[in-house]
Amino acid sequence: MRIVYLDNNATTRTAPEVVEAMLPFFSDAYGNPSSMHSFGGRVARHVREARERVAALINAEPCEILFTSCGTESDNAAIMGTLQSYPDKKHFIMTRVEHPAVLNVGHYLRARGYRVTELGVDGEGRLDLEELRDALDEDTALVSIMAANNETGVLFPLDAIAALVKERGIPFHSDAVQAVGKIPLDMKRTPVDMLSLSGHKLHAPKGIGALYIRKGTRFTPFVIGGHQESGKRGGTENVPYIVALGKAAERAMNHMEEENGRVKALRDRLERELLTRIPNAIRNGAEKERLPNTTSISFEYVEGESILLMMDAVGICASSGSACTSGSLEPSHVLRAMGVPFTAAHGSIRFSLSIYNSDADVDHVIEHLPPVIQRIRDISPFWKDYQAGKPLSAMLAGEQGQHHH
Repeated sequence: MRIVYLDNNATTRTAPEVVEAMLPFFSDAYGNPSSMHSFGGRVARHVREARERVAALINAEPCEILFTSCGTESDNAAIMGTLQSYPDKKHFIMTRVEHPAVLNVGHYLRARGYRVTELGVDGEGRLDLEELRDALDEDTALVSIMAANNETGVLFPLDAIAALVKERGIPFHSDAVQAVGKIPLDMKRTPVDMLSLSGHKLHAPKGIGALYIRKGTRFTPFVIGGHQESGKRGGTENVPYIVALGKAAERAMNHMEEENGRVKALRDRLERELLTRIPNAIRNGAEKERLPNTTSISFEYVEGESILLMMDAVGICASSGSACTSGSLEPSHVLRAMGVPFTAAHGSIRFSLSIYNSDADVDHVIEHLPPVIQRIRDISPFWKDYQAGKPLSAMLAGEQGQHHH
């Protein structure tokens, strides 16, 4: 069966040239880069080169790049490291649509006595800068706002946010895991203090990430140990994966034009055809200010999990925008924050493309998804109620009753 992989915001294929770059460090070049001998020193040079490549991708200095295990560690290190550096300040600001790697840290902090502000978004997933301005105060230790939303692809205005936060002298962190490698980011121009990225979102393997920390930023190490990473993160360097991230960063720079050209055109055609061919389909999030590879579409009166299962049967890999578990009526926190109607939020699907996708992939989805949606609707009591003109309140009462029993 043909497999069409459109779940690249979850993880990407490791690029063949990235795998090739890693291999020598599993066998011949196995030295510890912290060792004094030349065998280890030769390995250390490759770590330095990888650091330079990652820095170049976001126009930073190599000394500002800290290697981590993943985006979640980078987010946690940035937040907890900053808060430990400002122990007298007890206010943390984030948005309601952050990735759980930030959102759940906010909830953890609130349970431990921090005042946590969760900024809202509008129906297109966009931030209100005035709400941010009003939230800043003398007790604010850190602001953490993502560069791009992982579900909708909506971009946040990092330049404007950073300028606003820095005006008050407050540290600013951005989870840019979905943005790095897809859109240009320039740390020389944008006054972000810390920025998180993850290798497996840009065709490196899972298990490697990085945290940009601007020179002069106060930061308390999250992982205590040896002198590695300039004393900011203990632990022997994961050399094969660091080299892989460096190669993936170099590759992303070379492919960014294709990402914003051909890949974006594929995404636009997929979105346009699905919205045209499938009734009661809605795009979630702003049309223009978003990642070039991402579209979130809600199919009203159907369950996202049913769509995913039936798409899987015809070889299509995507993600549900719903965080539903069996027996739960709670849709995605991102779509809830945007005010997406209940009837649409539960049937939300995220398609995220990469440079490995083709016109034939898009054709496959356009051919197979409309009949999938129709088959599910044919057996959906919600869809039948909708066609019969039944009020939403009555539909919800019926659904709640079913779950009760």
